[in-house]
Amino acid sequence: MISWHKRGIIYGLDERLPWARSHAQIPTVDMLDDKRLDVFFSSRDDANRSLIARMKVDAANPANILDIQAEPLLQLGLPGTFDDCGMMPSSIVNWQGLKYLYYIGWNVRNTVPYHNSVGLAVSDDGGCTYRRLFDGPVMDRSAEEPYFCATTCVRIENGVWRNWYLSCTGWEMIGGRMEPFYHLKYAESDDGIHWRREGRVAIDYADAAEGGIARASVCKDGALYRMWYSYRGHTDYRDTCANSYRIGYAESGDGLVWTRLDDQAGIELSNQGWDSFMLAYPEVVDVGGRRYMFYNGNGFGQTGFGYAEASA
Repeated sequence: MISWHKRGIIYGLDERLPWARSHAQIPTVDMLDDKRLDVFFSSRDDANRSLIARMKVDAANPANILDIQAEPLLQLGLPGTFDDCGMMPSSIVNWQGLKYLYYIGWNVRNTVPYHNSVGLAVSDDGGCTYRRLFDGPVMDRSAEEPYFCATTCVRIENGVWRNWYLSCTGWEMIGGRMEPFYHLKYAESDDGIHWRREGRVAIDYADAAEGGIARASVCKDGALYRMWYSYRGHTDYRDTCANSYRIGYAESGDGLVWTRLDDQAGIELSNQGWDSFMLAYPEVVDVGGRRYMFYNGNGFGQTGFGYAEASA
């Protein structure tokens, strides 16, 4: 069992991002070299629109922020496109000299609060700049998945692009508001753009009391696949600590069939402070012989993000 030792908060909002008024959500990490990490995250402006921010941190001590990019990584999409209301990072892949940044695009809706889909931005200059590969999404709702898809975890293995992604299974009116339900599915691709989605569920609801499973992060140790993710209750997850997001854990021998072992996630709520109510959106990365988990705390990222370090 892996245990996580919390190293503290890395970033909460401050004057270095003049456009960011709330949240620092879904930390997404790219290793630039053996000394620096790029950390992407999502913050919201005065109009509550999510934009992608970026900072560089010390690989040996991620709490040491080396630089914060003052402007958003990308501007919002053109009016009417899938990301014209917001964007959130999700997964980064390095492939043949390019960096692929998968991100979530937002639209505001009428009958439900929002619609999500997955976009792709690329960098061909080592991560200095990114551009949309398409104005449209590379993953969206489909005939078989009619609601939405969101957070992705993309890995390349033996030439196959593997993707553990969030898939919405429906909406329900609860306490006077429409609430989404989502779990994790699996897809494959030959190029990272065109995805074969066959309805394979990776992590399903544990029971009827569970309402959301989000943001898979998959690592491979020898022949063993490990996944960390966040899960929440069916109701009252915003205001009741017992129903709010926690970090879960699963194991697999092939990355397809998973066994949930949430009691072995190795990380719990703090007694007080920024992550005492909620743990959400983990990103697990191996850096120079160390394994880090970047994650959000209370309020879906309102308190910022921090990290923990693994020990066997």
